[in-house]
Amino acid sequence: MSYLVLLRHGQSVWNAENRFTGWMDVDLSDIGEVEARDAGVLLHRSGIQISAAYTSVLKRAVRTANIVLDTLDICSLNLTKHWRLNERHYGALTGLNKKETADQYGIDQVKIWRRSYDVPPPALEDNDERHPRFNPIYKFLPPDALPSTECLKDVVNRALPFWQDYLARDLLKGKNVLVAAHGNSIRAILKHLENVSDKEITEIDIPTAIPRVYEFNDTLELIKVETLGDAEEIAKKQREVANQAG
Repeated sequence: MSYLVLLRHGQSVWNAENRFTGWMDVDLSDIGEVEARDAGVLLHRSGIQISAAYTSVLKRAVRTANIVLDTLDICSLNLTKHWRLNERHYGALTGLNKKETADQYGIDQVKIWRRSYDVPPPALEDNDERHPRFNPIYKFLPPDALPSTECLKDVVNRALPFWQDYLARDLLKGKNVLVAAHGNSIRAILKHLENVSDKEITEIDIPTAIPRVYEFNDTLELIKVETLGDAEEIAKKQREVANQAG
């Protein structure tokens, strides 16, 4: 048996300000740090022994992973960072307040940008300083790998190779794997693992810092999916995600 734990990062500063974040590298809020520690406590209580850990290159996910591992008293584990686990790129919406954007463009239009499977938000101009090509952390990636906007379908296409090349490999070796990432990169992996349709995935809300645990047998057949934590608290967090303006 092996286990995969998918964990959205704790609340970020821009989550607290209700802003579209995407590839912008913002930190955890104070609440987000507490959430990450609480996630570590839940994993400790589950008895799952983490033996491999991955995260995006964005600090809110990296810090979440480090806090969880520290809470689990795992100090020697190498944390692997990969851009394929980044949040979806919100294009020209990046940094904008979700409610103000909904007031300007209408709730229905913003919901399409935010929730549809294959309709991306307006793209950034190539000379926009928010474009990832201006961030030195991505200098070793080919230019066509750096998005100016993304829809969820795009995130699925970039996340699946990571599942195949890293996560499936470790699980087949019997490792228990932690992935600390983002709402949409987790939805992309969840869609694949749980065979969720393009339509249904748009209605799934990923709450911050709630571990979702997948149990596999030795041939990587999915045996069980479990969300750790109090059911009422999980439902409350899911409603908060769903009810964000835009």
